[in-house]
Amino acid sequence: MACLVSRTGRELQRYNHMGFRQVVGCIPYRFKYNEDGMKIDNEYEVLVISSQKGQGLMFPKGGWELDESLEQAASRESLEEAGVLGQVESQLGKWRFISKSQGTYYEGYMFPLFVEEQLDLWPEKHVRERIWMSVGEAREVCRHWWMKEALDILVERLTSMGEQKEDDLLATDDL
Repeated sequence: MACLVSRTGRELQRYNHMGFRQVVGCIPYRFKYNEDGMKIDNEYEVLVISSQKGQGLMFPKGGWELDESLEQAASRESLEEAGVLGQVESQLGKWRFISKSQGTYYEGYMFPLFVEEQLDLWPEKHVRERIWMSVGEAREVCRHWWMKEALDILVERLTSMGEQKEDDLLATDDL
């Protein structure tokens, strides 16, 4: 059973050695299927969410807390903000940025999350919208440059994985 309450407060919040608040985000994704239920090769959809303040779209992200690993934080944020569960995959990267609205420095980590379940009820359902869209659409609407860079890395990773599988299949055909 998933927890239906978001964590709040900053008591457990992590900061790096330079005083930057550490945040963790996820890019929830799934394979795209045609009308017949067949997976379309190298086509993915990603899940974006609205900001709580309603200023644009982004991927789920939030504070990394002292009592959790990076991967646990990524999974928790995806559940709390987007209502999805799945497999957190290997880190896409680490970015440093400044919040334009608050002038605060951050260190952000991003992970892909292969979505296995989408919940009807989740902690921030009433304050956020979630929208599945193509990678290209997400790249256009995402408001944070560092999340766009993470999306590019994910696409490159998924594309190279698809090419590797194709090469493996061709190699077995030759046997």
